[in-house]
Amino acid sequence: MNIIRSKVVELSTIPAMAYKVKLRPSGSGIKIHRTDQELTAFAEIDKRTGEPQPDRRTLAALFPAEAFEEAAELLSGLAYSARGKVKIMISETADSDEIEVPEDEAPGTHQDPIANAVDCDEFIAITGMYSDVSGKINYQLMNKQFIQFASRSKTVMDMVNEKASVDDILLHVVKSRAAHLSGKKDSLPDAEARALIDAIEDMDTRGAFKELKLHLRKMMAR
Repeated sequence: MNIIRSKVVELSTIPAMAYKVKLRPSGSGIKIHRTDQELTAFAEIDKRTGEPQPDRRTLAALFPAEAFEEAAELLSGLAYSARGKVKIMISETADSDEIEVPEDEAPGTHQDPIANAVDCDEFIAITGMYSDVSGKINYQLMNKQFIQFASRSKTVMDMVNEKASVDDILLHVVKSRAAHLSGKKDSLPDAEARALIDAIEDMDTRGAFKELKLHLRKMMAR
């Protein structure tokens, strides 16, 4: 069965997903599903103010007003369509191909290098710098600024003249920009930087650094 609703967005205020629904006969509302327990809450959107008005039975401790406010902001302007009903399954175990990160482990102490990569300050700085309000990364802007750095860098030019590989030059560029954006004096070790690159590349099916790699190849062909 389908319902008339918007796409689902993820909240940061509480562990939850939210979507906007069209109500009968008029008006709209926001439904929030917690992802850590099987609980939902609903708020009707005030037609006059545009503010969400949670159902009076809603438990504020589990569904605070801030969560509805965040949901309203994220859902603003999203189109309705006939979509399947949302059901969130709560599971305590990860699938065999998922990367599991124990909650009691500090960032940088995980066994899996990809888990450490997405936890590190450099990954957070890069994704934060180039993400829009909806959380989508502007890869075009990221590549443009990384290319500008590569074009001005004496170290990059020396590596080009020494016939270094594109992967090695890419590694230097990403390490340098990651350190700069995260406000650190020292760059990541090579192994950690490669895990960082892999994590970022995996987020874009076209290849997150496609334009930067093309520019580096052009530099080497001159």
